[in-house]
Amino acid sequence: MKAVILAAGEGSRLRPLTNHRPKPMLPVGNKPLLESVIEAVSAAGITEIVLVVGYHRERIQNHFGNGNHWDVDITYAVQEKQLGTGHALLQAEPYIESDFIALNGDRYLESQVIEDLIDERRQTGQSCIAVTQVDMPNRFGVVELDGQTVTNIVEKPLPGTTSSRQINAGVYAFGPEIFDSIRETENLGEQALTTTLQTQSEVRPLMAISVTGLWGDVSYPWDLLVLNDYTVDQHRSNPDAETAHSGYVASTATLHDDFLLSENVAILPGAVVLRGTSIGENVSIGANAVVENTVVLPDATIGPGAVVKDCIIGANATVGPNSTIEGGDAELTLDEEIHRDVEFGGLVGDYAELEGNVTVQPGTVIGESVTVESGAVVSGRIADDATIVRG
Repeated sequence: MKAVILAAGEGSRLRPLTNHRPKPMLPVGNKPLLESVIEAVSAAGITEIVLVVGYHRERIQNHFGNGNHWDVDITYAVQEKQLGTGHALLQAEPYIESDFIALNGDRYLESQVIEDLIDERRQTGQSCIAVTQVDMPNRFGVVELDGQTVTNIVEKPLPGTTSSRQINAGVYAFGPEIFDSIRETENLGEQALTTTLQTQSEVRPLMAISVTGLWGDVSYPWDLLVLNDYTVDQHRSNPDAETAHSGYVASTATLHDDFLLSENVAILPGAVVLRGTSIGENVSIGANAVVENTVVLPDATIGPGAVVKDCIIGANATVGPNSTIEGGDAELTLDEEIHRDVEFGGLVGDYAELEGNVTVQPGTVIGESVTVESGAVVSGRIADDATIVRG
C-alpha cells in the first residue's frame, strides 16, 4: 500500500515564516514537520510515498530527495496552483493503482493511526477517515457520527451548531475510485476533499477511526510551540534518542532537561536554556541570555543578556543585547479572528534585526527583514522590511 502526502500548501496564517518555505517544512523538534509525517508513514510499514508538492516545492525536494535516508521511495507529483485538497489528491492519480493512505503533510501524528486505517480498509474495503476529539472543534472540519459511521462533515461550524467534538484529523484510506468521485464533485474554483466525502455516494459508507497517540495541527504560530514542547519532552524521555551535538556550551551555561540542540550551536557563559526549547544549526546564545519555550531557527543570534520566552525566532534573525521578548498570555488577531489568552510571546521573522534594549510585547509578529532600533517597544503586527524607531 502506498501513501499520498499532501504538502503543496503555503500556510498564510503562519507568515512571515512561510514567505519562502512551505508550511510542512516548518521546524518542530529541530526537523521539518513533514519529516515527522514521513517517519510515521515509514514506521507504519509503508515504503512507497507520493509527495504532492507545490508552493516552494524545491525546499521539500532538496531536503527529502528520493527518500533513501528514511528508507522509503519518494515520487513527486506537482500541484501547480493550490486549488484545494481534492485537486491536490488528483495530482497523485497517475501513481496509484490500488488502495492507499492519504494524509496531510502539515499535521503531527503517530504511526498507530495509519496502521489502524490500513487494517480497517483491508478488513472492510470501506473508505476511512481518522478523527480526533478537541476542545475547540469549530476551528476544524467537525465530523458527526452514528457509531463508527460518518453522517456529516461540517467545515468550521459556528459555535453551538453541532454537538460533536470529533474533527477530521486529515488521514484517510481510499481506493482509486476516490479520483472519479473528486472529479464528479461540484466545485466553485477549489476542489475540497471533504466536499467529495460529504456528497459522493461512491465513497460511502465512510468509517471513522479514532486517533491514538498525539495529533497536532499547525494552523497558527503558537501551534508550533505546543508541538515543539511535546516533541522535546518525548526526546528527553526516549532512552534511545540521540543527544550528542557539536558546538560550544560554556561550563557556566545552564541547560535544563527539556531542550534540543542542533549542530554548531554556541551557548556562551551564564546563558540559561529552559524547558521546551529547540535551537537550530549555527545559532549563538549570548552570555547571560535566557531562552525558554522557544523555537530558534538556523543561523539566528540571541545577544548577551537577552530574554526570549514563548517565541519563534526566524532564520538569520538577531535579537540584540538586553532585548526582551517577555512571553506570557497574549491577545492577537489573525485573518480577522481574535485569539485570546494565547501563550505566545511573539514571532521574529527571518533576517529581522532587533537592536539592543528592544522590548517586544506578547503576541507581536515581526515581519521578515524588519529592523527595530535600540530602545524601541514593539507590539502588534510589523510588516516585512519595515524599520521601527524608538518613540
